[in-house]
Amino acid sequence: MITGLPYRPCPLILAAPSGTGKTTIAHALVERFARFVFSVSATTRPPRGDESDGVDYDFVSREAFEAMIEGGELLEWAEVHGNLYGTPRRNLEAAAARGEHVVLDIDVQGARQLRERAPEAVLIFVFPPSASALWGRLTARGTEAMDEVRRRLAAAQDELAEARHFDYIVVNDDLDRAISRVRAIVEAESHRPSRALDLEGELVRLRGQIDDVMRKAGA
Repeated sequence: MITGLPYRPCPLILAAPSGTGKTTIAHALVERFARFVFSVSATTRPPRGDESDGVDYDFVSREAFEAMIEGGELLEWAEVHGNLYGTPRRNLEAAAARGEHVVLDIDVQGARQLRERAPEAVLIFVFPPSASALWGRLTARGTEAMDEVRRRLAAAQDELAEARHFDYIVVNDDLDRAISRVRAIVEAESHRPSRALDLEGELVRLRGQIDDVMRKAGA
């Protein structure tokens, strides 16, 4: 019984204003489901809380980051809130070779660049359920001064305007529900004809089987 055609995995891009929960969703996908792998971004910002180098981010100096730009090692990069963030090109290449969906947790600017440079990617914009919820999540962190929180909220107003350019919008009103919605989107995208590894070969095979059935039935 056919359960699905072999397919090319798609890079999954999650973008959202800071504090919306996209990072939590990204890590949950990797932890709960097979064939998902997290793309570790490079950044010049210092670690927060219990963040680990090489797990949450590759924490590098500004000089090292600029060298990566010069060497063409980054598929996209941007400066956000005074810090540099970027996606190493090797992350997408390695995941594709392994047949895995690479999950990118990036800012809105980076998502815009990747739409042009990785057209096979699926872009999902994560919405907060409300402004008050966004405020609560940012202040609950306890990792930024109030001026920084206000700056992130102001940036969110511009970032939200970019949502119309994404493939999908998911509201993070409930974490488990949001994770399920993202997972369902990837499942649906995996069944696009353009992602089938050998659609023409499968058509030939099925047509041949139909011919055999018809011959045996005397049709």
